[in-house]
Amino acid sequence: MRQVPGALQAMLESGVTTLCHGWRVTRRDGQVMGFTDHDRDLVVDGLAFVAGSGVQGSESVLAQGLGVTGLELSGALGAATLEEADLAAGQYDGAGVDQLLIDWSNPLNHMLLRRGTIGEVRREGGAFVAELRGPADALNETRGRLFGAPCDADFGDARCGVDLDRPERRASAVVAQVRGALLLAVDGIAGYADGTFADGHVRFSSGANVGFATKVKHHAAGVLQLWQRPPEPVLAGDGLVVIAGCDKRFSTCRDRFANTVNFRGFPHMPGNDFVVSIAVPGEGGNDGSVLA
Repeated sequence: MRQVPGALQAMLESGVTTLCHGWRVTRRDGQVMGFTDHDRDLVVDGLAFVAGSGVQGSESVLAQGLGVTGLELSGALGAATLEEADLAAGQYDGAGVDQLLIDWSNPLNHMLLRRGTIGEVRREGGAFVAELRGPADALNETRGRLFGAPCDADFGDARCGVDLDRPERRASAVVAQVRGALLLAVDGIAGYADGTFADGHVRFSSGANVGFATKVKHHAAGVLQLWQRPPEPVLAGDGLVVIAGCDKRFSTCRDRFANTVNFRGFPHMPGNDFVVSIAVPGEGGNDGSVLA
């Protein structure tokens, strides 16, 4: 059972309440920010909870099970609160959130209502809506190894063993032309076969997006299609480091990287079609031999 602080309990029992909500957000880089739905700033435990952000929470619903309960945090984007560039750069992905009940007439009277993390974030029209996930959501994450046909190693890690520092798998390039939010024509990769950098990633080495990295969806004719839009506008002349990718198939590991010995998948595992199939007289292949 949750224990309500004595002073807050006495105020609740008095019949006159001066309550508001506050949200303490701890970003992935360690920065802590406070927001409140009250009409003036409050200081709780030494942290300023900003009122001018327009941040407010939806109805808080608790339910059994591991599903997301639907609690959301919404507000305006701005330099004094949450900047759109920080959201786009993933600074708030998985950020910790403490929801507090605060007596605005005496902020020393407060209590923690619930704790969670930020899940999906939507941005539109200068505003944001962030989904809040409870601690039980961590039980939905995959733990341990999954057995399947594709390789489950991260390309270039210790389990994979492929050296990504070799020149045939890494290139220093420059943006030649911006053809769209996700399409970049690049100088410096003309000598690489189409598809070399598909499923790989790029990291900006100069320009407004320096340090930002994202995966490559498609690579052909010197043009890279990105999975995620950079937080700042990309300009011609911005530097990139482009690293090759892998589609995790056994044939790719064998034929392109000669890395069969380190393949971490199970390419000969029967698929769902085989599992639900039945033996048909005269069809063949049902003699107990090894699957091809």
